[in-house]
Amino acid sequence: MAEPSTSGPRIRSGARPEIRPEIRRGTRPRHRYTLAVVLTATAFAATVPVASARPALPGGGGTEAAPTVVMIHGAWADTSSWGGEVKILRGEGYSARAIGNPLEGLTTDAETVADFVKSIPGPVVLVGHSYGGSVITNAAARTGNVKALVYVDAAAPAVGETTGELSGSASALNAPPETLFDSVPYANAPEGTANLYLKQDIFVRKFAQDLPAQQAVNLWATQRAASMAAFDTPSKYAAWKTIPSWYFISTGDQIITPESELMMARRAGSKITTFQGGSHLTLISHPEAVTKVIKAAIEAVS
Repeated sequence: MAEPSTSGPRIRSGARPEIRPEIRRGTRPRHRYTLAVVLTATAFAATVPVASARPALPGGGGTEAAPTVVMIHGAWADTSSWGGEVKILRGEGYSARAIGNPLEGLTTDAETVADFVKSIPGPVVLVGHSYGGSVITNAAARTGNVKALVYVDAAAPAVGETTGELSGSASALNAPPETLFDSVPYANAPEGTANLYLKQDIFVRKFAQDLPAQQAVNLWATQRAASMAAFDTPSKYAAWKTIPSWYFISTGDQIITPESELMMARRAGSKITTFQGGSHLTLISHPEAVTKVIKAAIEAVS
């Protein structure tokens, strides 16, 4: 997300078991119906789906090779942003989690995410939306089990860059702060820092414009505040330099512009998917498209 400041945001640019009843030649089964019952039961069992089975992966990956997907939301959002993707992935047998992003400051938010990722045994695909992209960029560098990064309409800062620098010159956030945010003090905030809420018209018309109006209003009404410190804090790491990445770019994003996202994706050497239309909340309006990119990352590293 673009970082506002008190003087306005600074924007730079398995095989079926075979049952063979043992029948000696020249003898009959002790019970007339034994063979028929066994075969009928076997056929029935083969038709019952196993809900917990994880899908086999291309390339001979095997069912146990699939990593856990951990998804990080951005500012003015919460874990429900990933509801569509979680439903699809878990419905197909993948392990997928969406966890809370504190939205307090890049360094501490990344530490929180890194601690969670380190608690997961086995490999992880780490996915970030919006400001969550900055968080995964830093968190992944503090763990040893992140095998892929997926950016969804997100920021991917280099070392020293702030999230607020990366929205792009044509971003809707490149406007006077008083027209964009409701600023509210919070306990123990760093000096000069406040919590920011997007104003309703900005949220509905610029942040979530491809969603039904009432849904957009409801999301505005339930948004989580983001501290100004989340956008002001320089990035300490650039995990995309050493971890393969995928980038999902919506052409309709008015918060982090497609041009800015393309710049970040190219310098990271990401595999790029461009989605025509959408908004900054394409992860909500078109979860199937976003999930396709996440699955591509899973398959590539499994």
